[in-house]
Amino acid sequence: MAISTVSAENYLRDASGYSGEAEQVFVPDTTAEVRELVQICSAKGIPLTISGAGTGLTGARVPHGGYIVSLERFRKLEIEAGRARCGAGVLLRDLQAAAGRSRQFFGPNPTEDTACIGGIISTNAGGARSFHYGSVRRHILGLEVTFMDGRTVWLKRGDRVDFPITPIRLPATTKNSAGYYLQPDLEWVDLLAGSEGTLAIITEAELRLQPEPGAILSGIVFFSADANALDAIEAWRPLDELRLLEYIDVNSLRLLRPHYLEIPDAAQAALMIEQNLQSEEDPEVDAWTRRLSEHRAFEEESWFGFRASDRERFRTFRHTLAAMVTDMARRTGFSKFSTDLAVPVSRHRELHAYYRQRCQEVFPGKFTLFGHAGDANNHVNLLPATRQEANRCEELMYELAQHVVSLEGTVAAEHGIGKTKIELLKLMYSSDEIEAMKEVKRRLDPHWLLGRGNLFALA
Repeated sequence: MAISTVSAENYLRDASGYSGEAEQVFVPDTTAEVRELVQICSAKGIPLTISGAGTGLTGARVPHGGYIVSLERFRKLEIEAGRARCGAGVLLRDLQAAAGRSRQFFGPNPTEDTACIGGIISTNAGGARSFHYGSVRRHILGLEVTFMDGRTVWLKRGDRVDFPITPIRLPATTKNSAGYYLQPDLEWVDLLAGSEGTLAIITEAELRLQPEPGAILSGIVFFSADANALDAIEAWRPLDELRLLEYIDVNSLRLLRPHYLEIPDAAQAALMIEQNLQSEEDPEVDAWTRRLSEHRAFEEESWFGFRASDRERFRTFRHTLAAMVTDMARRTGFSKFSTDLAVPVSRHRELHAYYRQRCQEVFPGKFTLFGHAGDANNHVNLLPATRQEANRCEELMYELAQHVVSLEGTVAAEHGIGKTKIELLKLMYSSDEIEAMKEVKRRLDPHWLLGRGNLFALA
């Protein structure tokens, strides 16, 4: 086989710290080489795991033996009016930069901008702007994929799955990346988005782009009481063209203060916002002065701006927090204990209270709570210091997931199930619903070679 190979060392772990093993890593240049690799694996019964950029948090790209295929050389990137054609290995930040040069942007905005396009499709990723634009699935116009029978096909929006499926229940949430999207009149792009590298190898995608608005107001709003921030979330969620609504708790602000001395000393919570406007003179600008006063926010000490550099500064503020939590987990040597749970927006405040109560009872001061408040998808991060605490973390994570399912929520809003959350999938779906997913897997990968260990436990 003439396909390029590389050392496996950099492909055996993801951002969660989950690790595995593989016999060899292949880095194809063309779809013909992808087909060749698939045919060899199918003929010899060799498991094949698709490797993304390694930013995932569920072990989906981490192999349990067999071969790895990395699509990092699939870097085609063409921008047109309203759409982008890009290879699976294109990084999200490169797509956004290229789109920005034509005054366009890709609606979803996963927090980690070094994620690759194939990866964000495979998990149906969301991010901060999914509150307004929805998750990645909604923005896919077409996919080039190679199936395990060796076929490479282009599937466009509107192409229906050509075999029978059994529809399953969906949670009453605004986003969901737990299991296969099995709904009536199912389209191929909707099935493959969120399938976590278990049904086909995505090598190229056509994605919808949005035109830039006349102006974008962005800001970090600080509050002296958590309750005021929660009131503001409920009041601001329906605002016209509000495209981002993020929450940051007091423990998170405490972590960030050494890096951001300008955070108000009395701040107990913060919200990050972005709103599309007609221009910088839009009446909405003045309306924010009233909103800050109504909800007792820090009017003078909150941060606002219209420039792209302001948005990047605020994005870095939020991303620094996520990176710090990940680094703290890595330095302890334990897996990252972070939730990706979401509930219907009407249950957001109820879930928030439950999170605060249980985390404070079990890990006082050793947790953070931040994330996508607009989608009722805040992330709990537990920060254990000992093995005993890590074991208790595992128990609490399961308990939180049980509670979310009881509220008609999802156990994976945007990160997927991968290999680390298989037991949580069983909380959310019945055995019959999981069997309906497995039937699709058997149809497209009868020998269960592709993405082995993702979504479903190994037999």
